[in-house]
Amino acid sequence: MTELSTNEEDMCMVLERNTDTRAITSAHQYSSHHGLAFDVDDKLLQTGGAKPRIVGALVIRCQLDLRQIIRQSPRGSKKSLFAFTTQFRAMATEFKVKDLAALDLKPGEKREVEVDGVEGGKVLLLNVGGKTTAVGAKCTHYGAPLVKGVLTGDGRITCPWHGACFNAKTGDIENAPAIDNLPVFGLVEKDGGVYVTGAQETIKGSRRKPNIRCSAVKPENIVVVGGGSGAIGTVEALREQGYKGSITLISNEGYLPIDRTKLSKALIPDPVKIGLRDQQWFDEAGITTVTDEVTEVDFLTKKVHTKSASVYPYTKLVLATGGTPRQLPLPGFKELGNIFVLRNIHNVKDILAAIGEKNKKIVVIGSSFIGMEVAKATSKDNTVSVVGMEKVPLERVMGEQVGSYLQKQLEATGVKFHMSAGVDKALPSSSDPTKVGAIQLQDGTKLDADLVILGVGVAPATEYLKDNKSVQLAKDGSLTVDENFLVQGLDGVYAVGDIATYPYHGPGGNGAPVRIEHWNVAQNSGRAAAAHIVAPTAARKPFIPIFWSALGAQLRYCGNTGSGFDGRVVQGLLEEYKFAVFYTRGEEVVAVATMGKDPVVSHASELMRKGVFPKKAELAKGLDILTIEVPA
Repeated sequence: MTELSTNEEDMCMVLERNTDTRAITSAHQYSSHHGLAFDVDDKLLQTGGAKPRIVGALVIRCQLDLRQIIRQSPRGSKKSLFAFTTQFRAMATEFKVKDLAALDLKPGEKREVEVDGVEGGKVLLLNVGGKTTAVGAKCTHYGAPLVKGVLTGDGRITCPWHGACFNAKTGDIENAPAIDNLPVFGLVEKDGGVYVTGAQETIKGSRRKPNIRCSAVKPENIVVVGGGSGAIGTVEALREQGYKGSITLISNEGYLPIDRTKLSKALIPDPVKIGLRDQQWFDEAGITTVTDEVTEVDFLTKKVHTKSASVYPYTKLVLATGGTPRQLPLPGFKELGNIFVLRNIHNVKDILAAIGEKNKKIVVIGSSFIGMEVAKATSKDNTVSVVGMEKVPLERVMGEQVGSYLQKQLEATGVKFHMSAGVDKALPSSSDPTKVGAIQLQDGTKLDADLVILGVGVAPATEYLKDNKSVQLAKDGSLTVDENFLVQGLDGVYAVGDIATYPYHGPGGNGAPVRIEHWNVAQNSGRAAAAHIVAPTAARKPFIPIFWSALGAQLRYCGNTGSGFDGRVVQGLLEEYKFAVFYTRGEEVVAVATMGKDPVVSHASELMRKGVFPKKAELAKGLDILTIEVPA
């Protein structure tokens, strides 16, 4: 190692040693974890022999101790000299932490601190097992303060809002719905103070893009069919975990993957505003995006056929085609206009066009989460009626008691409910008989309607497999998979998200097959499939289903009541929308729902993951689960 400059603000070091491209990964990961931009000079890439080599000198400009990179850089098998050139575009700077003289955090403690010299800059200090690290202070999903989250004994920090989880040491994603990692900053105690090292913009932004730059160098080819949460979870994790083969993403939606959860909550018609990644990201990741519709899969020859007559061969296939909104097979619903489902951007545009200048009469059929959210989203400037078959909204999932309070919350915004009701038919408008004018219920009630929105569930989008003799669909049209989301009976084929029925090992599951239509589950299942593709013998990382809903106050939920529940324990006040409800089967808690009680659901999900959740009797006595540490 030769020192070229002693300037502390621009320290240059040259490392010359026998090395190969693995060293680049080492340096890249190290720099990324410390909030530093990293780039490899592609001009120095040369191919010699069986694998590419980087020829040149390593030049690193930063203020960090680079001995770790040197230690991690593996020696090449040949005596000839190989080296590589890198350059940090964003300089790392050392900043003093305000009002902190020493790193005195106790194990399990987390502390948000301000950074001197960075306007609005904060970092989060975490002590896991006696060692303190500094990471970004905000969740990379929606910006929740992670200091209010859950730190576990095995080194995970979980967002208090939506369950996004990160490794407390590396900042890497452990659980959806976040897609960006947390930055990790250099941390040192000296001269009577505490200092962090990192790029100023990274400290302020509190996020780190995954290391996904890749030019495919292996002959393998993965085809991912779908454009939703499961698809983005798969392709992100493949590149994060080092897959170097080609990836093709085929979607029929006409735009890149979006945050679909915002469609029913806010009716946003612009895919760019809610896009998860732009085209440049996919290009840099070496992921080919295709807009087309898959019509057939030949599992014997391993080829995907599309509507445009294109054929895509694969070595591994991930099916992530999501759900198809259900229609009502009743008179008038197929023939009349202004009757909509809500699944994609095109649906949102059609709904907004029908609403026009507002003050419309809207009938929402279905009192599930989609129906309730779209009712709330449209109620401000319109007259909205909800029709549901249950006694109260969400009764099957949340129970009658909680459902009644959720109904009251929306009634306060002007939404009218017609529950325990069946729909008879859709009637034409007197002014335009081609469009809907009213919905007639089975008891004869007529609800005037300028437009109707159906929220009556989704079916697995597997129409392209119905006549395929190589695969057996379940009764509901889904694909049965194992713990790694491998489809039973097929070679190298995975199914994730809404189309996958998988063995559930969460509380009360005992490996029973479930199909869960949650955004987080889809993304996590995609990540699980990717992990198995990259490292098929590695231990599986279980996840607990989490979802949330905007129904006035924010509703959080973890676990699964698909197999039913026979009891509840309520802590808090339902009427004040500040409560935690524990759904039980016998003495076992199988799910938890909260409003105004963050981070109870995040904490509950971690206790469930570790298998240490308290019993019903303890909760009935008033036990606060936040007092229970999540063990290592």
